[in-house]
Amino acid sequence: MEELFIPASMGKLFGIFQKPSESAPLIILSHGFNGNHNGNQDFADFFSAHGFSTFCLDFCGGGNGSRSDGTLKDMSVLTEAADLNAVIDYFKPVFPEIFLWGASQGGFISSYVAAHRPADVKALAIEFPAYVLQDDAKKRALPDGSFPEAYSAMNTLISRKYNMDAVSFDIYEIIGAYTGDVLIQHGDEDALVPLSYSERAAKVFPSAELVVLKGEKHGFRDAARVEAMERELTFFKQRSNLFK
Repeated sequence: MEELFIPASMGKLFGIFQKPSESAPLIILSHGFNGNHNGNQDFADFFSAHGFSTFCLDFCGGGNGSRSDGTLKDMSVLTEAADLNAVIDYFKPVFPEIFLWGASQGGFISSYVAAHRPADVKALAIEFPAYVLQDDAKKRALPDGSFPEAYSAMNTLISRKYNMDAVSFDIYEIIGAYTGDVLIQHGDEDALVPLSYSERAAKVFPSAELVVLKGEKHGFRDAARVEAMERELTFFKQRSNLFK
């Protein structure tokens, strides 16, 4: 286990890197809104214990507990996309196979980046991806179409930049460009990101499987969390040349 700092959108981006063997393919794990790598480290540890290299990152300005540079007021989906692109560029010369994993807003970002560079992303696994964030941002617009300088979302202050960047494109017009395999897992009782957003995405991606976890909300817990990571491990192994 190694701590790395990678140049990214607002300075240095922090992450935990694990490489169990020289030939191990890489999974890059992206956290959700106002989160940090700690929320996904159990997934990274699990994947590494089963033969994958992992990099579990803190987005720049990502939020509470982040060890990366930047502040939340400067963060947006596009700065986080720039961060993930920087991480892929950093590891690409070393790893012929790179997989992406993301939860909530991290799932949104991973989808966006994969669609912009499909040749560099072997496969994509996402949990309750926050495609709803664009509709949420639209609701914050003032009558003249502009956005307030600051706005409280989920008890967190976000900036005008966050909202402007969020509505500057349509994620469903973009993700169809990703031709690799996609695994989406989503709870049917998710009130923060309704299941319908993933149902739509599963139809837009050229090759996607949607697994609905009964009774699960936004963020899998206990047995469902273990079930999700085991399913993702199988998904990644089936698509890696190392395990064929």
